[in-house]
Amino acid sequence: MKIMSIESVKESVKETVKKILSFGRVKTDREIIINVEKLEYRVALLEKGKLEEFSIERTTEQRIVGSIFKGKIKNHEIGLKAAFVDIGFEKNAFLHHWDMIPAALDEEMEQIDRNGRKKSRKRIEVKDIPNLYPPGSDVMIQVTKGPIGNKGPRVTTNISMPGRFLVLMPFSDACGISRKVEDPKERKRLRKILENMEIPSDMGLIMRTAGVGQKERFFVRDLAMLVETWSDIERKMKNLSSPNCLFREPDLIERTVRDFLTEEVDRIVIDSATESERIKDIMGRISKRSVNRVRHYADPQPIFEKFNIEKQISNAFNRQVSLKSGGYIIIDETEALVAIDVNTGKHKVGGQQDENALLNTNLEAVDEICRQLRLRNIGGLIVLDFIDMKGRRDQQSVFNRMRDNLRKDKAKTHILPISQLGLMEMTRQRHAESIQRAVYVECPSCKGRGVVKSPESISVELQRRVAQIMRQNEPGREYRIFVNPEILNRLRKEDEDLLVDLERKYAGKLSFRSDAGMPIEHFKITDSVTNEELLVYGA
Repeated sequence: MKIMSIESVKESVKETVKKILSFGRVKTDREIIINVEKLEYRVALLEKGKLEEFSIERTTEQRIVGSIFKGKIKNHEIGLKAAFVDIGFEKNAFLHHWDMIPAALDEEMEQIDRNGRKKSRKRIEVKDIPNLYPPGSDVMIQVTKGPIGNKGPRVTTNISMPGRFLVLMPFSDACGISRKVEDPKERKRLRKILENMEIPSDMGLIMRTAGVGQKERFFVRDLAMLVETWSDIERKMKNLSSPNCLFREPDLIERTVRDFLTEEVDRIVIDSATESERIKDIMGRISKRSVNRVRHYADPQPIFEKFNIEKQISNAFNRQVSLKSGGYIIIDETEALVAIDVNTGKHKVGGQQDENALLNTNLEAVDEICRQLRLRNIGGLIVLDFIDMKGRRDQQSVFNRMRDNLRKDKAKTHILPISQLGLMEMTRQRHAESIQRAVYVECPSCKGRGVVKSPESISVELQRRVAQIMRQNEPGREYRIFVNPEILNRLRKEDEDLLVDLERKYAGKLSFRSDAGMPIEHFKITDSVTNEELLVYGA
């Protein structure tokens, strides 16, 4: 036995205390960092210190995705095969007719009945929907996608209520296990638990991936909580008038505990004492042992700076994202699709060694692209332009890498192999606006183009408009022109003689004023005496 001196013991204790108190120095593989502010909640998922997922929720915004409403059918659009539903918002919700058909089957699960056999039932057809739900009908719906741009929310009548380990489907009697659970032994164990559970009649269940390795009592407890919540929703459906909210999806912090906290997460660190206690209370209902993983961060340094998250967020949301190999990717979001371009950067083409380098750059780009999709919450149609690869084997390697990376993405995705044009197409489920569209607004100068006219172009336009106004008015009139300082600098140096010629030609007088708050593409022309606005350009 090794005997330590008193001094050695004291030093050991000091080091241990330092590690406990210093959040930034404790080495963890997977942790959740939560920043709570009055206007905004931010949640970051770190893996070995690297930002893998990031979410923002404003406290002033309504949480509607996942929420359940009692709505009223306003009208049917037969051409669109859809109904518009009043759920109490400015824009009516969009409800596809096929989303109004009770869903007994779900492509995301293995379908089995309570005896372990596949089950089928007669399905309602789309043509039956307008008769089943005429205008004025009350209907219970769940929001699947929030308002995006000028579009209203997307909703469905196929209600699903996620719990910690289960998803309850009140209008479907199909039960199953998430396809993301791939281990045959674990699937067999979960199937046995599912068959033993007392599930209310005409209700279905999906066992989530969070249930892997969990004991039966956790599933029973989760089911009881979901059924109790559903009973409350049914009671409100009967008693409340439409439109009305029957169930509000939990806030970002509670959803984080529900969806992310697994045995793989080492700890949750949060900078709010109040929310820390709330998380512990939520977790205590699920697993009292997990409560010890919650830490309240009380240091004066902002929590996202302490864990180097602010810098990672700033770097991650640039249009150009660098790769360790020297290459980089360009991400452009448009209304119709998202375009992602992979470039070699420092690599030069030529020789077998460089062929391998190009493949490795593409593989590295795949890892970063999948991370960026989660970080930015990018959805819809996505087109990827990888560095050209001659061999089909290399193209297949890139496709396989992309498919493997997307397995840990919670959003539904679908990808196609690299085409003859060297492009890979994919779709990713979109529940709400991307982080970029939620955080940033359109630039008032460039109007979203990303570029502005040069000072020379603005000078040409200004001279053209000044000449037009001077021609239309009597000679001798004085004009005052307000421009951006950069434009004024151009007018004073390169174009002064041209402006003097204008004054001489139309017998007028021009004076210029610098306005630092005016965008570079804007200028204003007024009458010097009356201050009447004659032209406001670019507004």
